[in-house]
Amino acid sequence: MNKVMLIGNVGADPQVKYLEQGVCVAQLRLATTERGYTLQNGTQVPDRTEWHTCIFWRKQAEVVEKFVHKGDKIYVEGKIQSRDWTDKQGISRKTIEIMADNLELLSPKPNMNPAQPTATPATKPETPAAVTPQENGNEYPF
Repeated sequence: MNKVMLIGNVGADPQVKYLEQGVCVAQLRLATTERGYTLQNGTQVPDRTEWHTCIFWRKQAEVVEKFVHKGDKIYVEGKIQSRDWTDKQGISRKTIEIMADNLELLSPKPNMNPAQPTATPATKPETPAAVTPQENGNEYPF
């Protein structure tokens, strides 16, 4: 089974592109943090932050474009996918990404009373359309 569930903070405003036939794709960087702790012998173990690249397609990407901003807390559910590509200098690269199936916005809306619930309905999973590889050999336009 290949399933990932993440809750974290968006590190920068998402990158959004529209591909052929108006298919929307969005990419964002999500930071998840494991809190530090103190061992019984007094040794301090610091916080550990991991950065994840998350990819959203179609309606989910449009939701990301409209409502997700740097610093927002979100829940992402999806699968891990690795891909190999060649950069502009001709160097082979490998990247690991989260292909999102589900997105929930956890940050309160700017005009919302903090005492009100902030639950947002999850977006339904979408199957990505066939994408033509870009000129740089990368499957995505980022």
